[in-house]
Amino acid sequence: MLPAFVAKAPWFAGWSAVMANVSDIAAMGGRATAVVNAYWHHDVDAAAEVLRGVRDACEHYGLLLAGGHTSLAPGSPKALAVAITGIARKLLSTLHVKPGQLLVTVVDLDGEWHPGTTYWKAFEHKDAARLRRQLELLPQLAEDGLLLAARDISNAGLLGSLLMLLEATGSGAYIDLDALPCPADGDLERWLLAFPSFGFLLTLDEAHWPTVHGRFANEGLAVAAIGHIDDSGRLDVGVDGERAEFWDFAQAPFTGLSAPISLIHHHEVH
Repeated sequence: MLPAFVAKAPWFAGWSAVMANVSDIAAMGGRATAVVNAYWHHDVDAAAEVLRGVRDACEHYGLLLAGGHTSLAPGSPKALAVAITGIARKLLSTLHVKPGQLLVTVVDLDGEWHPGTTYWKAFEHKDAARLRRQLELLPQLAEDGLLLAARDISNAGLLGSLLMLLEATGSGAYIDLDALPCPADGDLERWLLAFPSFGFLLTLDEAHWPTVHGRFANEGLAVAAIGHIDDSGRLDVGVDGERAEFWDFAQAPFTGLSAPISLIHHHEVH
């Protein structure tokens, strides 16, 4: 976690460290099982708040806090790291992204902004059962063959997270920003930068859209079809009737961490 975040909001940082990892597992079609953590601090009370946030999140999401490492020595930095394990019976992978698939976003709008940040909190004042049911939808839909790929919306915001979804296969997409489910404040720019506590990008066959829509909507989640995957290698966005190029993988990689799919296949063959 960002050290400044740990210093400013220790409990929330502890919760968020678990939440972000749980979302990663769900985005792969999995169910999180256990967490380990490591944190450093020089303030015993603040460190206790960090650990309380981790424990509270583990309790709400039904995870085992299996252990970790702590350092409370004078002069220690304010730092936190969490690792997680999970099990997926049918994997959702970015390597499954292909042209023609429908692109969908799902988010829990029943929340609020954390003051002065782009963090959208949709977990406070909610019982654990509801949080678990919402997360359970992703592995259930994967196992039912209704989802193909997924990516949680993270610190990169919606557009950056979408680029991560596309990059592994060099795919492209067009999305309509006017179709995005948004908070009532209508601040699109802030929303595009948001890190929601429950927010995902999904790809699926268009024939499955009515079923997927209904399953998410039944849990009180905002879900919308926002575009399609194509073979352009470019992300284009539309808003207010205008269309513009946002990113072109031919000009620059986004993370540079994903080898083009052609190179992966070449390596496997040889």
